[in-house]
Amino acid sequence: MGGLFLNARRNTLYNVAYRVFSILLPLVTAPYLSRIVGEEGVGLYSYAWNISYIFVLVGTLGLENYGVRAISRVRDNREELNRTFSAIWRMQRMVASAALAVWLLYLFLVADREKTIALSLTMMSVSCLLNLDWCLMGLDEFRPIAIRNTCVKLLAAGCVFLFIHGPEDLWVYGFAWSLATLLGCLSCCLSLRGKVRVVPVTLKEAFSHLPACALLFVSVIAVSVYRTMDKVMVGAIAGMAQNGLYENAEKIIYCLSGFISAFGSVMMPRAAHLLTEHREDKVLEGMELSMHLVICMVSAMAFGILAVGERFAPLFYGSAFTYSGTLMMPLGFSLVMIGFANVIRMQWILPHGMDHIVLRSVLTGAVVNLIANFMLIPRLGAMGAVIGTLLAEFSVPFVQYLHLHKALPYRRYLIICLPYFLAGLAMTGTIWLISPLLPSDSWSALGLLVFFGAAVYGILCLVYWKFSGVRLLSRLLPAGIKKRLRFLKG
Repeated sequence: MGGLFLNARRNTLYNVAYRVFSILLPLVTAPYLSRIVGEEGVGLYSYAWNISYIFVLVGTLGLENYGVRAISRVRDNREELNRTFSAIWRMQRMVASAALAVWLLYLFLVADREKTIALSLTMMSVSCLLNLDWCLMGLDEFRPIAIRNTCVKLLAAGCVFLFIHGPEDLWVYGFAWSLATLLGCLSCCLSLRGKVRVVPVTLKEAFSHLPACALLFVSVIAVSVYRTMDKVMVGAIAGMAQNGLYENAEKIIYCLSGFISAFGSVMMPRAAHLLTEHREDKVLEGMELSMHLVICMVSAMAFGILAVGERFAPLFYGSAFTYSGTLMMPLGFSLVMIGFANVIRMQWILPHGMDHIVLRSVLTGAVVNLIANFMLIPRLGAMGAVIGTLLAEFSVPFVQYLHLHKALPYRRYLIICLPYFLAGLAMTGTIWLISPLLPSDSWSALGLLVFFGAAVYGILCLVYWKFSGVRLLSRLLPAGIKKRLRFLKG
C-alpha cells in the first residue's frame, strides 16, 4: 500500500496541477478579452461555447469514469486490454460521429448570431473522436495528459493576446481553444503507442459497453444541470446582479474542488485494479488514508474561506463584489460534502460497478437543488442558491450512505472528520482574533492572516497525526522531507 500511495502522490500532483491550471488559465485571459470584445462579445461567446459543450458531453458519453474503470480492470492482461480498448474506442467513434453530425446540422440550420463563433468551436466536437484520456488514466499514465495539454493550452492563451484586437476577432478565441483541445487529444494518442494496440472487434462487442456508458452519462448530465441551473434560476428570479455575485463566489469553490476531483480520478483506477486481484482489504485501507487526506484538505479550504472570504472577494474581484465573499463563507462547506462523497464514489462505488448508486445520488441532488432554489431564491436571492447547493451536496453522500452503510465503516469515517473540523475551528478563531488588528484592504494583511491560519491548522494536524498514529505524511511525502520529520514515523 505504501507503493500505491507513493505513485498516487506523483499522479495526483500531475493531475491537480493540470486541472487547476485549466481552471485558472481562462481567468488570466478573461480580463483582457472582456476589455477587447465587451460584454456583448463575452456573452455571445459564452452562449456558443455552452451549446458546444453539450455536444462534447454527448460525444464523450461518460467515458471519464466508465473507460477508466474498464481499462484498469484488464491492464495486466495484454490481450484483454487490446480488445477492451478497441471495443470502447469503436463505440466512442460512432457516438462522437453522430454527435458531430448533429452539431453540423445545428451550425447550418439553427445557429444565428453565434454561427461564426460556433463554427470556430467545431474542433471541440471533432476532438471527441480522439479523446483517449480515459485509456491513459486507466493505465495509470497521468503525466502525458498533464504536460502535453498544458503546453498546447499555453499556446492557445498566447494566441488570445497576440491575435485578438477587437470584437471581430472573437472567433479567433474560439478557434484557439478548440484547436488546443484537439492537439491535446492528438498528443495523448501518441502517448499510447506501445502500450495498447487496436484489434478487430465486432459491432456487438463495441455496443456491449454502451448501456453502462449511457448510465454514467445520465449522471454526468444530472451533475451539470444542478451545478448550472442554480445560476440560471438566480438570474431569472433575483436578477443578473445577484447572479454575478453568486457566479464569482461559486467560481472560487469550483476551482478548489479541482483538487478533490483530481485526487479521485487518480485513485479510482487503482481501486478497480486492486478489486480484480481480490484485494478488497487494500481498497478499504486506501480509502481510510484517502479520507484522512481529503477531509484534511477540504476542512482547511472550508474553514479558511469562512475566515477570510469577506476580505478576499473585494480584493480579488473589486469592491462591487464584497457580497460574493459573504456567499463564499457558507458555500465553502460544500467542499467537505463533495470530498467525502468523492472518496466513496471513486474508490468503492465505481470500481465495484455500482453505477446505479451514482445515478440515484446525483439525481437526488438535482431534485433537491431544484426544489430548494424555487423555495429560497425568491426570498433570499443568491444566498438561497447557496443554501440550495449545500442541501444538494449533502443529499449525495446521504444517498450513498443509505445504500452502503452496511458495507462500509461510516462511523469510522465520520470520526476521522472530527479532528480536522476542530483544527479548522481553531484556525478560523485565530484569524478572527488577529483580523481586527490588520487593514482590510491589503493583500499583505490577507497573506499574513492566511499564514497564521495555515500555521495553526498545520501544527494541530501534525500533533494529531503524531499521537493518533496516523501515518499519512510518511506514506505521501518524498524521502528527503521524511528524514527531516523523523518524529512522524511510528
